[in-house]
Amino acid sequence: MDSQSPCLLVLFGKSSTEKELAKSLKDNNSLKLPDNDKFSILLHSETGIPVEENCFRNNSFLNCLSTTRFGRFLIWSPRLPSTHDAVSHNFGELPIGAVCVADVQFKGRGRSKNVWESPRGCLLFSYTIQMEDGRVVPIVQYVVSLAMTEAIKDVCHKNGIPHLDVRIKWPNDLYLDGLKVGGILCTSTYKSKKFNISAGIGLNIDNEKPTTCLNAVLQKLTSVTYRLQREDILAAFFNKFETLFDLFINKGFQPLEQLYYETWLHSGQRVIVQEKDEDRFVEKTVTIQGLTSSGYLLAVGEDGQMCELHPDGNSFDFFKGLVRRKLT
Repeated sequence: MDSQSPCLLVLFGKSSTEKELAKSLKDNNSLKLPDNDKFSILLHSETGIPVEENCFRNNSFLNCLSTTRFGRFLIWSPRLPSTHDAVSHNFGELPIGAVCVADVQFKGRGRSKNVWESPRGCLLFSYTIQMEDGRVVPIVQYVVSLAMTEAIKDVCHKNGIPHLDVRIKWPNDLYLDGLKVGGILCTSTYKSKKFNISAGIGLNIDNEKPTTCLNAVLQKLTSVTYRLQREDILAAFFNKFETLFDLFINKGFQPLEQLYYETWLHSGQRVIVQEKDEDRFVEKTVTIQGLTSSGYLLAVGEDGQMCELHPDGNSFDFFKGLVRRKLT
């Protein structure tokens, strides 16, 4: 199937309520894709669904899912321009926690409007979140990141395999053995006094090139032939995210801070930042201490002055374009 072929969307539901919703969405032709991309819809219960080699095993995912909201309504596609666009363009039609999974993605979205092609072997998904407090919306991406690293730990522990030390590179990348293996993108719109958030994740599980992947590192650590599966990781992710998200909504990010700092790459990291001095920028060295309440980096300068670090918006790597703002 090439990028010009119509996409196929297959709708799944864990409970009878979600299955009825799937039927309603199909019968009413309620879903849409951006740019008027052509697509067809099938229900999981219908026969004739094409099954390709190494496609996402939807039943396996749903059987491992133990959530009450997240992940229970599933859209799967063998090939899709963007899972993120699929959920964001249909936010009002989908239940909160609905997820879209694609085996292949050819117009994936990244930071700064970057477009990515993602081949088989990656876990590619986006899902819907809704929040009311706009002050903490920017921090939800950290909860998403933490849920994924914790999910990978859980899957490794459950299967008796070595722990993969996946780390968070602020603000939204996942690293393993010093190389990027995943990324997170959260976008939001405001409607009816609520923030509608589309959260997307790409995680490289099986593609060893051009850098590395989870299973490649796993094979270096053990002689066991077990390989991580997308379905197990996605189910573990939602099981973990629902717990962390509820804690975040009820008590804020503070109960998660210690675990987040144990998982990210930056405690005590010294970075060079820019600071405006009259009509010019000067470089200063600061040491990262943690996060501020607004979700930016908290750092201390060599002069002992606490400051907040912001990306300048021009650099692809946040840490090559940080601007220092003193905290009073």
